[in-house]
Amino acid sequence: MTLEIFVPFWGDPALLYETVDSVRDQRNGDWRLVVIDDCYPDDSVPAYFAALDDERITYTRNEVNLGITENYREAIRRATTEHITILGCDDLLHPDYVDVIARTVAAVPDADVIQPGVQVIDEHGAVVRPLVDRVKTGLLAPRHGHGIAVLQGERMATSLIRGDWLYWPSLTFRTETLRRIDFRDGLPIIQDLALLMDIAFEGGTLAYNPTVCFSYRRHGGSASQKTLLDGRRFRDERTYYAQARQIAAAQGWSRTARTARLRAMSRLHALAELPGVLRHGTGAGIQSTVAHVFAY
Repeated sequence: MTLEIFVPFWGDPALLYETVDSVRDQRNGDWRLVVIDDCYPDDSVPAYFAALDDERITYTRNEVNLGITENYREAIRRATTEHITILGCDDLLHPDYVDVIARTVAAVPDADVIQPGVQVIDEHGAVVRPLVDRVKTGLLAPRHGHGIAVLQGERMATSLIRGDWLYWPSLTFRTETLRRIDFRDGLPIIQDLALLMDIAFEGGTLAYNPTVCFSYRRHGGSASQKTLLDGRRFRDERTYYAQARQIAAAQGWSRTARTARLRAMSRLHALAELPGVLRHGTGAGIQSTVAHVFAY
């Protein structure tokens, strides 16, 4: 199984090169890497790839800046294999990532989405365990011993809307699924959750292999952290949770609809972030966070 790995790039070139090195260090060499540069203003990036001597690596630069969602769509358009990974440009694969994904595909061949085990690192590469990640892995991720947990349809939707415990850049997708189910427009902050829920609403399958083979980089300068402070994160979450509740109710998925209405873990997340938003956020950010905790 050849795994096609896409890296939509806009960010720190030094971190990008670490990401590329982590792909090249795979013990299983059956992969291809495509880096899609979204017009990042640094001439050293194309020069770096021009100097690489690895026919498995392709570097391309968009003619105009597409933005994050359109660059994801560009990756999907360029896909040529049955499964793809859309890797973050500052995240790291462990040397057994491709092996873990291949074993999971063999065990669950109908999986639309594969989530491997993840560890979290900071901007310096040190392993960290922030509260949000302890909740994800300790409370929200399904328990299935050391084997592979499989969630489908309503069970998958309810699990994810209770609290999104997945790590988007670490996921491997069935390419046909991503071509059939597009990103929702107007929800740039939580487009990953919305897409995954749409896969679940169509009866899709999620396979969770807890073998840790991916390092997800979390740092204070990330776009997601900025959207907490200016209010966009929780505004978009409230909008989508209302949409998910309506879709679930229309399908007769009462448990999913009830979970979306309560959004308990999402409220607790907002409550945990509130002290930082009060210290560093904008007026809109404070208002949005408070509303997210208390409004129904």
